[in-house]
Amino acid sequence: MKIFIIIPAHNEEIFIGGMLQSIVDQTVIPEKVVIVNDGSTDDTQKIIEHFSAKYSFIENIFHNSEALHKPGSKVVNAFYKGFETLDNNFDLIGKFDADLILPSDYFEKIIALFTPDEKIGIAGGNLYIEKENGWDFEAISEKTKVRGPIKLYRKACFKEIGGLKKSIGWDTVDELLAQYHGWKIKTDTSLHVKHLKPTGKVYTKISKYKQGEAFYKMRYGFWLTLIASAKMASKKNSLSFFVDSMKGFQKAKKAKLEFIVSEKEGKFIRKLRWDNIRMKIGIR
Repeated sequence: MKIFIIIPAHNEEIFIGGMLQSIVDQTVIPEKVVIVNDGSTDDTQKIIEHFSAKYSFIENIFHNSEALHKPGSKVVNAFYKGFETLDNNFDLIGKFDADLILPSDYFEKIIALFTPDEKIGIAGGNLYIEKENGWDFEAISEKTKVRGPIKLYRKACFKEIGGLKKSIGWDTVDELLAQYHGWKIKTDTSLHVKHLKPTGKVYTKISKYKQGEAFYKMRYGFWLTLIASAKMASKKNSLSFFVDSMKGFQKAKKAKLEFIVSEKEGKFIRKLRWDNIRMKIGIR
């Protein structure tokens, strides 16, 4: 399987060398790796050029977007700057973050997930963050979810879901839309990817309402937003997260922001979410 990887990067001089080395050391090397340097002001570019000069499958482009780190839109815009440089000759397309260390057999095992079943549309491992006593699962979502920093999509699935949404919530709605179109999601929980910069660490204060905005844009409705916000707040051990998420939902509703799914897709998403909740609490 031919794999193309796109890595958006902004001021990642501390991490990106380790990430690229972990790709170079893979048992299965991607066909192409494109790093999109999104307006970095540190030595990120120098490190990228060191690797691209040494390895022909690593390419880099410079993209100068707004400096503010906005969840969702900034990284997806950078992804598409890289995607525009690629041809269509791939089987799997991946959006990876620059602050990771991949196990050496990551791509080998991900290909093994895709190969037996042509309806597997999205696959990945799990993210782990460093704690005092070692590396722990980054428990802001279930182990069955493929997180945004390490996603690989089958080409047909990527096209059918319309690619990545340029919005907060892109890495949730993609899996929901994949299921809407009949695709399966698969994780290999034995693949422990080191996430060196925990999720949300560089988000700005004005981003605090974005999660609730995402729930609105995915047509969750009030009660699903309430439950999802409470669940995420519990995982983060943060009451303020819950309050901000609900405020974000109400602000988005008042502003009548544009949805990122159709009414039909939204109906499917709500049913899927409610079915999962009922299953977890033992109601059939």
